[in-house]
Amino acid sequence: MGAGKTIRTIYPGIIVVLLSGCADQQSALNPAGEEAQSVYVLFLTMAAGAAIIWLIVIGLMIHAFREGRKQHPQEGSQALILWGGAVFPSAVLLLLLAYTLWLMPNVRPWLGGQEAAPRIEISGEQYWWRIRYRDSEGELLFETANELRLPLGEPTTFSLLARDVIHSFWIPALGGKMDMIPGRTNQLTLTPTRAGIYRGPCAEFCGTSHALMLVTAVVMERRDYDRWIAGRTSRATLPSSDGAVLFVKHGCPACHAVAGTEAVGRIGPDLTFLGERATVGAGALENTPENIARFIRDPSAIKPGATMPAFDMLPEAEIRTLAAWLGGLE
Repeated sequence: MGAGKTIRTIYPGIIVVLLSGCADQQSALNPAGEEAQSVYVLFLTMAAGAAIIWLIVIGLMIHAFREGRKQHPQEGSQALILWGGAVFPSAVLLLLLAYTLWLMPNVRPWLGGQEAAPRIEISGEQYWWRIRYRDSEGELLFETANELRLPLGEPTTFSLLARDVIHSFWIPALGGKMDMIPGRTNQLTLTPTRAGIYRGPCAEFCGTSHALMLVTAVVMERRDYDRWIAGRTSRATLPSSDGAVLFVKHGCPACHAVAGTEAVGRIGPDLTFLGERATVGAGALENTPENIARFIRDPSAIKPGATMPAFDMLPEAEIRTLAAWLGGLE
């Protein structure tokens, strides 16, 4: 009796915990984009259709196992099998298929040659996201990593690539997923309808740190977005500092770029404005000077398989100075 009461007490709590995930930044059941809304409506429609068929089948099973029921004549049984087992399910599935095909253009919108602004190129790499903003002519404006900004209520065209293995770009609250295949460029359009911060995982297993490869999308009003773009395209030369000197001294520019300095590396993530990002290592750690220092000391301890070498041989004071400088790049 006591165990049963305990189960009845715990069960509602488990349901509440599970349902709380439906309103998360990474939930397809909390749509914040036109494409995601279409996916959500399609899911509800399919679930409703499946539930209706399931209820009918279960009802027939209960009826069949009832005691004292009268035997049906053969003609009536054959008609029930024909209409209930073939015609009705086929009609329901046909209607669901027709509805899906009608809804598909909203799930994967095609702009018909019209250019969406902005145009963003995203390359999946092990294990982070290279993000390039381009103008209407395709010219590169600037590059960043792991965190992108989108204007509210406007379509954005993404060109999706992969440098090494197959990845998959997916921000569930904004739209469906799209594979990123080496040697191929896939196109995806998303139109956010609610401002906020949304998160997406790499949806295709890509190696050891696949689960530590998150992309963050910040949806903002158009005026704020334009101001953000202007701030990233007008970076002047940074003043010299101890952190900048150490960054160059220890060979970081061989792999990383920082606008306004002599660092123009293209192997690793662009670290310009690293300080404004919410996380370090594509969602692996919260962006704090302490965590930046941890990543510098031993990246593989945080992201197994990361190609960045460890710098734990450096004096602790230099690591902290370098981390503080990188964290201040905003």
